[in-house]
Amino acid sequence: MKIAYFDCIAGASGDMLLGALVDAGLPVESLREKLAALNLGDEFELEAQKVSKNGFGATKVDVVVHEHHDHEEYHHGRHLAEIEAIMRKSSLPGHIQEKAIGMFRRLAEVEAGIHGKSVEQVHLHEVGGVDTIVDVVGTLVGLETLGVEQVYGSPLPLGRGFVKGAHGQIPLPAPATVALLKGIPVRGSEIELELVTPTGALLLSTLCVAFGPIPAMTLTGLGYGAGGRDLPIPNVVRLLLGEQSGTKQGAGAETLVLLETNVDDNSAEINGYVMEKLFAAGALDVFFTPIQMKKNRPATLISVLCRPADVEPLETILFRETSTLGVRRQLVERRCLERVSETVETPYGPVRMKTARLPDGTTKCAPEYDDCKQAAEVHGVPLRVVYEAALGHRA
Repeated sequence: MKIAYFDCIAGASGDMLLGALVDAGLPVESLREKLAALNLGDEFELEAQKVSKNGFGATKVDVVVHEHHDHEEYHHGRHLAEIEAIMRKSSLPGHIQEKAIGMFRRLAEVEAGIHGKSVEQVHLHEVGGVDTIVDVVGTLVGLETLGVEQVYGSPLPLGRGFVKGAHGQIPLPAPATVALLKGIPVRGSEIELELVTPTGALLLSTLCVAFGPIPAMTLTGLGYGAGGRDLPIPNVVRLLLGEQSGTKQGAGAETLVLLETNVDDNSAEINGYVMEKLFAAGALDVFFTPIQMKKNRPATLISVLCRPADVEPLETILFRETSTLGVRRQLVERRCLERVSETVETPYGPVRMKTARLPDGTTKCAPEYDDCKQAAEVHGVPLRVVYEAALGHRA
């Protein structure tokens, strides 16, 4: 499986992500051809050039908007319905249309919450122009063209200061950026500039299955996307492309996602029900840890270990079935011993055994609990007797 990891050294913006994709091997002409499906005619041009950022060679991609087309929209913004209409009238593949519309709808919901308006009323000012539409669609088609199946990201650095917006001076990080990054690892930066734009936050928070250290992969590609400013640090996003082996049981190292949330008002019955739902939806492990929260309230830490492809449905269960308002994600590496399953005959019937092979070639065995429990109940003997019998017959 081909994966991508966006290492946001100096933050992220839509054009930086596009630049990283082009630098990693996405042909500019192919990108232009696919963006032509937006059917926006001559409203924009896509330019790409090699630049140097603090000694790093990188690709700078610019979406040059012809002002006579987009002047009104840039200053007054578009409604969500207008952006949806552009997508629906395009020749883009249906799944790209739906993904882009979903992203802009999410952005509209965030803006509506900030300004106290309905989704239909809100204007998408700085992120409603042709350049942002191109950034979003370009990133989607670029990842698909490169064959990327899963996307990961690093924790995001957030700058401070102010930036001028449609409503005047806006404190950094911008309110929309902060809202989009709920549940995502961030860190502060001494740089007083906008490092993560709303478009960058929208793309990464939507596309990345998890944020954390570089996941295990065989590295196959590398690209640097440049930002427009010169900073004390290299103003680039680094993109790592790699192949990740399948995650067969016992296949060795694999990258998993750990979901965590704190709840202080769920009953034990609800937690038990949530655990069952999570396992049924594909969780590899679910466990509860007693914790103490603010105001000395006893609470429960719910931890869910899963594969990246299962993150969204499992998060949905946590949001729907518990009182939580946020779920944390982090990448973890798991290494499993190679193992096989076999059945041994005991005086109490057949019992399945899991046999794992250690790196030095030796093995260790464990009887299956359910088989031992059933045999103990049927024959009226202690559970440990069945365990001992299974291990003795295995030896």
